[in-house]
Amino acid sequence: MKPSILTHLLPNAFLSITTTSRTSSSDESSDAEEIPAAPHGFIHYAIPQIPSSSSSCRSVSIVSGHTESVSCLALCGEFVISASQGKEIMVWQQPDLHLFTKFGHGRGSVKALVTVGSMIFTAHQDSKIRVWKVSRNLENIFKFVDTLPTNKDYLGKFMKRSHYIQSRRHHKHLWIEHSDTISCLAVHDNLIYSGSWDRTLKIWRLSDFKCLESIKAHDDAINALTTSKGTVFSASADGKIKAWGRLEPEGSHSLKGVLQGHKDISINSVVVSGDGTVVYGGGSDGYVTGWSAESLKGIFEVEAHKMSVLCMCMKGEILCTGSTDRSIGVWKREVNGLTKIGVMNGHDGPIKCLQVSPSSVGGGFLVYSGSLDKSIRVWWVPKSTKEEDLNSQAKITKTINRTVTF
Repeated sequence: MKPSILTHLLPNAFLSITTTSRTSSSDESSDAEEIPAAPHGFIHYAIPQIPSSSSSCRSVSIVSGHTESVSCLALCGEFVISASQGKEIMVWQQPDLHLFTKFGHGRGSVKALVTVGSMIFTAHQDSKIRVWKVSRNLENIFKFVDTLPTNKDYLGKFMKRSHYIQSRRHHKHLWIEHSDTISCLAVHDNLIYSGSWDRTLKIWRLSDFKCLESIKAHDDAINALTTSKGTVFSASADGKIKAWGRLEPEGSHSLKGVLQGHKDISINSVVVSGDGTVVYGGGSDGYVTGWSAESLKGIFEVEAHKMSVLCMCMKGEILCTGSTDRSIGVWKREVNGLTKIGVMNGHDGPIKCLQVSPSSVGGGFLVYSGSLDKSIRVWWVPKSTKEEDLNSQAKITKTINRTVTF
């Protein structure tokens, strides 16, 4: 491995889009040093030339290597990190997405991951969150740091009976522990948020990994989390998205409101528009519903797919939806809804995760998709389409409340 490659895994290259024992004191002190920023920024890489006049989505690349279904994706500088149900965390290097390295094998099936600074947080089926950090050691670049809850957190609470809660009949555990699979992660304002199938939302402090709060958030499993302008949105199998926030900068989180979806469906995914005005929820009935982020009132609903919407991502005015039907829908944001402008097909299994590149490429941007077919695909999506192409698309938006505009 060439030392020059390491510079592109340093803190300035990281983008955030989501256990056993603490390391020794000697390891902690060496890792705590600030890693210098890469002197020349990102590696420049070539993407197949796509005419700026093109108005259709394109498949750019297909990546295989996971032995189980791909469960989550994240971007890390010029690298793509993917995790699977098979406990593998893989790092792929641009431009050709060849396998750069693997880490975390055997630590438990990975359900979610998020990057912040020089750290990577992975959420697992064994109810733990694991922390990894970029290391100077070229033989172990992604170094295991700690597990949440930490041993220090355990030691401070396990002796007091008041710190235990009942999760199911005849079984108690510390309130700082998740009692079921951790399904989603989000990071905001030096806090880490974790949502679990145990129906709780937990808040952790980024500086020392201490668990600060545990909220009984939903009546069923929490499937997705996102943050916007100080508000945390949790989407659940109970058919609701809930908004959480702080009344005081250092205070506890409280419920700000409930965004109600269709009856008897699961909301699997939630994203917020870039300007923070609209919340989008993807449901098990194939619908995408939009709510005003300010009033929390429903604005519109769209039958995006005939099968469940499992994941979504958004860049600018474009929303992408991944479904059990193996397709990715591409939608343009309108005043009171969405207009379908494209479909991306190619996966042989349901689309489990989507990630959007923050950079522009050839008049568009890149979208990365992970599937139960064990593959990752890269797509190019135009930022805009020709007016005549848009006019020819049938607008399939059903307005719920025309009085709310965004």
